Amino acid sequence: MPAATPRESETSRHAWLMLAGAFATFSIGASMMHAYTVFLLAYIQDFHWTRAEASIAYSVSQLVSGISAPLVGLLVDRLGTRRMVLMGGGLLCVGLLGSAAAQALWQVVLLYGVLMTVGANCLGMVAFVPLLSKMFVRRRGMAFAVVQAANGFGRAISAPLAQALVTAITWRAAYLVQATLLAVLVIPMGLIFRRADGRAESGGGSRTTGAEPTRPTRNWTLREAAATPRFWLLFSVYLCTGMGSFFVSLHQIAFAVDRGFDPLYVASVLGFGALMSTPGIILTGTLSDIIGREVSAVVTYGISILGVVCAFFITGPGDHLLLWMHACLFGLTWGARGPMITAKTADLFPGGNLGSILGFITIGSGLGAAIGSWGAGVIFDLSGSYHVAFALSIASYVIGTAAFWSLRRFGR
Repeated sequence: MPAATPRESETSRHAWLMLAGAFATFSIGASMMHAYTVFLLAYIQDFHWTRAEASIAYSVSQLVSGISAPLVGLLVDRLGTRRMVLMGGGLLCVGLLGSAAAQALWQVVLLYGVLMTVGANCLGMVAFVPLLSKMFVRRRGMAFAVVQAANGFGRAISAPLAQALVTAITWRAAYLVQATLLAVLVIPMGLIFRRADGRAESGGGSRTTGAEPTRPTRNWTLREAAATPRFWLLFSVYLCTGMGSFFVSLHQIAFAVDRGFDPLYVASVLGFGALMSTPGIILTGTLSDIIGREVSAVVTYGISILGVVCAFFITGPGDHLLLWMHACLFGLTWGARGPMITAKTADLFPGGNLGSILGFITIGSGLGAAIGSWGAGVIFDLSGSYHVAFALSIASYVIGTAAFWSLRRFGR
């Protein structure tokens, strides 16, 4: 095989730099958002809210995340990645500062559920897909998996660190520390992508990244994509996956504390489990390039279901093994479907409107997550248990599996 030319080598290094920057940026935004699982208990203790009330802001956040995704997709197609990162970081910082002074539920809903969520979306997957899909053509599954793994990595570090901060300096001071950290990082995050959008549009690539010379393909519009059954199947997959994941994830710490476990211990265990999602997502996303998106997805759904089943059998603080199995199995595949859905979307609907198309499909994820996170709180308030929520999680995963498998007819 001929050696890569200097230009190809430079392009390859730039592509990998952009991938690393996307991972780091998404990790920062995700860590700020996932810390809410710790603040949930603090709100309940200080404001005496019910589980359903304390879940409203998180549920609204997931709904806003889905609804705002098309706007983020449209803006990234028009403005580019760098501007989106700077804008998102600024919104997150303002939301964290405001949250430190929150006194009422509506304020938490507005600050976390709306302002911070839109900011985090500007630092999330939709913001990076158009850029990376041009740089990693034959290895999209791997590239998107690396970025999606940042969500799990952020989730892994947020729970133990946030719990330690809340325990040491109160939850209000913890928000101020987060805001200060983000303010320091916003400008460097934006500078990483200052040349990204122009380089991605210039074409070319390298064999290292799997990029290909530009060739004629259909340039799908959102209207054309939405007229196809594959678009709505992808939407359904995101919807069911969101419900399956969030009937469990928001209330994991509260559930384990109810069973008698120490909050900091639980946060550490769940943090370790979430950390496993980083290699898990990258492995399954890379495998999807080789064995197909659908087969990889079915495997991850099965592992997630096993993780939820383990939670069913936790009855008290002596069930350490079950808690660890739940954390590791559920955490291993947390977010693993995301890069497969994203890669499948890029496979089926290539072109300059990919950000907008993916944004609308992502509404399904936000809607499912909103239903799951708030629904689990309502179920607990009515029944005093999360078992019905866990059962609904499993059912959602099963339906998601069937929907994803049916995408086989449309090719890889």
